[in-house]
Amino acid sequence: MAIRFDRPISGAARFSRLLGAFSLVLALAVLIAHRFGGLATPYLVLLLIAAAGCGLLAAMLAAIGLRSLWMTGAEGGLAALAALIYAAFPLALGAFAVERYMTLPDIYDVSTDPVSAPDWLSTPKSDQIWLKRNLVTPEDREKQISAYPELTGRRYEGALDRVLEAVRKVAKQSGFTIVRSTGTSEPDRDPEDGAAKPEPGDEAVADAPGIIPVPTPRPYDDDVAKLIRGANGVTLQATNRTLILGLRFDMLIRLREEEETTFVDIRVASRYGQHDLGFSAEIAGDYLKALDAELLGIAGG
Repeated sequence: MAIRFDRPISGAARFSRLLGAFSLVLALAVLIAHRFGGLATPYLVLLLIAAAGCGLLAAMLAAIGLRSLWMTGAEGGLAALAALIYAAFPLALGAFAVERYMTLPDIYDVSTDPVSAPDWLSTPKSDQIWLKRNLVTPEDREKQISAYPELTGRRYEGALDRVLEAVRKVAKQSGFTIVRSTGTSEPDRDPEDGAAKPEPGDEAVADAPGIIPVPTPRPYDDDVAKLIRGANGVTLQATNRTLILGLRFDMLIRLREEEETTFVDIRVASRYGQHDLGFSAEIAGDYLKALDAELLGIAGG
């Protein structure tokens, strides 16, 4: 007479597969809805936390199922393995965020000029919903200096118009959309400085015109020329979204002409939350590297 062994069934393993699949579908759905739909970033963060939590619970149940398989030969090994595969993606996202949250400073705004950061031409506004953030303080700038000491401005041995061309080109290649721009049409001048007094014996002729016209060539009339004509400083404000997560960032680029050089400072800030997980510094660093490559040979310290 044949003996038949009835293997126990691991309910934990079977449930872990369903929970792991749910966590994966939830994570992918909210990422797509945020990247291509209208899902707000605070809800994205909340739902990704929920997906990572479900993935963690699925992994724990899968571990129980595998233990039952080892100890009693219970069915459910394949279900537990599938659960671990499903939960891998949301768990990886959660681990990545936790690691950066714990090791990087809780700031959302970085600048290559931490002492006198460029002012926004139009202050970015966003509904934080459940996320909260504080105003940028000098302590935040000190955290930035300690965490990202390599984030510094760039001085280029070139005219402002040439550097501006490169700035706009690199911004476009990097996926930034310039939304506002401004420039100073006249160099800074002390208001107490009046008109130069004529030297004795150099009195003007009575019937001489007050203003003597000086012939100049007709200027270019493109967008860059409008910003550059007679300028000693230009500021551009742009927006960007990360490729995968679709997170929104704002960037300010300030160009100042100093004698025969042009100094470039940038400022990058995330739209939501107090902690940007280091993305602002990465965006700023990548942009500056691309700008250095575009202006190779004329970058100075």
